[in-house]
Amino acid sequence: MSSTTKVALVTGASSGIGADAALRLKEAGYTVYGAARRTERMTALRDAGVTVLSLDITDEDSIRKAVDTIVRESERIDVLVNNAGYGSYGSVEDVPLDEARAQIEVNVFGLARLTQLVLPHMRAQQSGTIINVSSMGGKLVTPLGGWYHASKYAVEALSDALRMETRRFGINVVVLEPGGIRTEWGAIAAETLRETSSKGAYATMADRVATALAASSQPETRMASKPSVIGKTVVKIVKARRPRTRYRAGFGAAPLLFLRWLLPDRAFDFVIGRPFGV
Repeated sequence: MSSTTKVALVTGASSGIGADAALRLKEAGYTVYGAARRTERMTALRDAGVTVLSLDITDEDSIRKAVDTIVRESERIDVLVNNAGYGSYGSVEDVPLDEARAQIEVNVFGLARLTQLVLPHMRAQQSGTIINVSSMGGKLVTPLGGWYHASKYAVEALSDALRMETRRFGINVVVLEPGGIRTEWGAIAAETLRETSSKGAYATMADRVATALAASSQPETRMASKPSVIGKTVVKIVKARRPRTRYRAGFGAAPLLFLRWLLPDRAFDFVIGRPFGV
């Protein structure tokens, strides 16, 4: 393999946004490594020529092994798409702190540690693009998603600091803020919400929020965009000569983030909370 072939690593590539981004980067001419814990779900990626890696973003040895494998085989890393993450919902009062820590470990510390290990290679090349997949939920909050939103707010802040720190090394740091995307994410978040807050003081609210989350995963829903919307945006970012610092794509992202900027806090609380009885 030529050392000048551009190389991309996509985490959380076993389904949804990660899988679509990996395939589109491959179609765009990149050597692509798709990484996830559940490699048995990545047959389609392997068949398309994507190199499949086993990666547990919370395990130091697993992260090191993945980066070492890519550098040994391809001699470089040009693009890192930090997509791995999950949504665990429940009221701040109900969510056990062990679960809160687990979500922060995956969504924030896992992203940060992988980035730390990739950065020396990008600095040596004097080039690279890091795409941190945040969410419109990194700029606004919905009820019963406090810990998820906290993790995405943290990703936004880390990305802003990293962008300034790495600019002189020719490295672009981009935040990607998806809106509603039709993946299994919503169904998983709904399940954890019902397990956590389906009884007690927040039960009525939890039922309404869980119903909305689960609906976003249904194939027929019009309240979410296809993962391809984000996959195409990833390719747009890596092809840009000077990418923007933030990209918003997917159902509801642009109008809701505009409303968050426009409205005072309590007015926005009313707009977001009313459908859930808040």
